[in-house]
Amino acid sequence: MSKIDLETLQSHLWESANILRGSIDASDYKNYIFGLLFLKRLCDVFDEESEKLKKEKHVDLKDPDNYSFYVPEKAHWSYLKTLTQNLGEAINKANDALEEANPEMLEDVLSTVDFNDKDRLPDVTLAALIAHFSSIQLANRDLENPDILGDAYEYLIAQFADDAGKKGGEFYTPKEVVTLLVEILDPKEKMRICDPTCGSGGMLVQSVYHLREGGQNPKNISIFGQERNVGTWAICKMNMLLHELLSARLEKGDTLRSPKLTVEQGQLMAFDIVIANPPFSLKNWGYEEAQHDPYRRFRFGIPPKGYGDYAFVQHMIATLNRKGRAGVVLPHGVLFRGGAEGKIRRGFLEEDLLEAVIGLPSNLFFGASIPACLFIVNKSKPKVRKGKVFFLYGANDYLEGKNQNKLRREDIEKVVNAYREYKVIEKYCRPVSLDEIRGNDYNLNITRYIDITEEEEPIDVQAVLKELKEVKKERSNVERKMTRHLKELGFQV
Repeated sequence: MSKIDLETLQSHLWESANILRGSIDASDYKNYIFGLLFLKRLCDVFDEESEKLKKEKHVDLKDPDNYSFYVPEKAHWSYLKTLTQNLGEAINKANDALEEANPEMLEDVLSTVDFNDKDRLPDVTLAALIAHFSSIQLANRDLENPDILGDAYEYLIAQFADDAGKKGGEFYTPKEVVTLLVEILDPKEKMRICDPTCGSGGMLVQSVYHLREGGQNPKNISIFGQERNVGTWAICKMNMLLHELLSARLEKGDTLRSPKLTVEQGQLMAFDIVIANPPFSLKNWGYEEAQHDPYRRFRFGIPPKGYGDYAFVQHMIATLNRKGRAGVVLPHGVLFRGGAEGKIRRGFLEEDLLEAVIGLPSNLFFGASIPACLFIVNKSKPKVRKGKVFFLYGANDYLEGKNQNKLRREDIEKVVNAYREYKVIEKYCRPVSLDEIRGNDYNLNITRYIDITEEEEPIDVQAVLKELKEVKKERSNVERKMTRHLKELGFQV
């Protein structure tokens, strides 16, 4: 039997969404489909491993330690297939049993979704989903290569974000933006990488892909993340497991109010790279708690109640090691808003932490048509970059889409090459001295430093006068003809 390729798997998985259309909100598809996909994958791999173990002598098939994930009988797909009633309750129990049997890897991962809601998920709908997933085998031996399941999962996340519209931006950053940010930060082996607002985990997965594409060992990297939405955290956890990133440490909770990535002494963990796309201008970000922050993250100042952008930036700075770098997606307001934000901006500019400000095209993100920018922070700038900030105006380079714009491969390469080469390109990018930024009162609006005005072509006055003379002559000829015709018709002119 031929093995499943990526295109076939993507098509089959996306078809499962059509079974749910009309019964639940599009933004909720992911919760149920990812849960069933993961359950089916665990069962198929369990069966595959069980068959191999049967060929070995003196092996206890009931010993959970002999399996990647142990699947109890009442949690197995083959049992669920036999049921016709109360399917939601049975799936919930199966998920609970899987978590109990594999607490280290699966605690709280599967039980975050309630399948037992017959108004939204009647037995007929769940039966259709189970039948649909039953028609495809997801063991390693059935796949063209082990990576395609993780790739298909990433594809599904993107499709669900598109389907969910504005809500999609809460758990997904477009892959092109993620790729751009990862290539700028250029993670290496042995690094510790963190996304403090990790969503479904795209930035962490792409960091691993980046190592592999560069010929490095993708397993020789430490991955950390935190996500406050429990459902999204579970999707992220499944994403890591399907990509076989079993050692990734992902915490649940609000990064600003209660950072969970700490060391025993109650201090924040330190990372080589911190990468994030926090929610733009978050209103209820934790202003009151920040007044007495035990981790002293807000040393440049406490951001306003209604704008949490610089709270996330300062958290990221506080979690960098002494040579660490950070990349963060932000709305343009952070470049020029005054008050407390202006004071914070001045503080980390004077400490020479900001390495680059990169402007992106508008309408790249789900639910946010406004243009965004990237801040690149570097605690250990190379000598040639000290006392400067690299500005890049990338707003004009993109592929226009019906609902959303996209960065093309050439757009990404143009930005990355310009950043690495650190040179002046007219109307596109240049390094700017801190003195010049001080002269602009620490305003970082990109167009203050990159001249994007188009030069008007010089006007040839003599040619214009000559053209005007010809037009007047032509008009006189037309008027004479008109007068002659009117007289011939008997009109007085």
